[in-house]
Amino acid sequence: MKTESKNGWLLGVAAAVAASLCCITPVLALLGGISGIASAFSWVEPYRPYLIGATVLLFGFAWYQKLEPRKKAEINCECETDMKPSFWQSNTFPGIITVFAALMISFPHYAHIFYPKSPVANVMIVEKNNIRQVELKISGMTCQSCSEHVNHALDGVAGVLEHTTSYEQGTSLVKFDASKASKEKLVEAVNATGYKVTGTNVLEN
Repeated sequence: MKTESKNGWLLGVAAAVAASLCCITPVLALLGGISGIASAFSWVEPYRPYLIGATVLLFGFAWYQKLEPRKKAEINCECETDMKPSFWQSNTFPGIITVFAALMISFPHYAHIFYPKSPVANVMIVEKNNIRQVELKISGMTCQSCSEHVNHALDGVAGVLEHTTSYEQGTSLVKFDASKASKEKLVEAVNATGYKVTGTNVLEN
């Protein structure tokens, strides 16, 4: 494999991973049990379109180098024609990493599958007077993966009945049993993920 071509593949993969790093990190944080780093790369989100463009250009150029017709001088040199190309020199290796890069770029669209489904609230008697709703304004969320990470944190708070989190709006609407949970506990759970609650709004039932 030509050095230039090899560098193109490596740079392309790096750009593809970087493009979705803001959404890959929350999943890694969940799997590794280190929730606090979930928002560590949210600053990458504004650069995502440029990184995707760089990935496409790098892979396009690398494939061009890989598939361009051999020059006459190369055809006349038959020194290696009898040798079967290695895995690294074949089209299989670049094909695999091209698919990998595509999966990395599209990661935000399927990241939610890595999160456990929110458990159905246990059937229990909740006094109507104890039910509260609060809207949490949250900074740092950039994709569905971020929303799922916040939902996962809220699921861990006893007394939470329902929640709807939107990364587009930067909010989470939470309904909870005030005899078991509090607004402060909800804020603490979200802040522990690395995303920050910037404001709260208690809503009328």
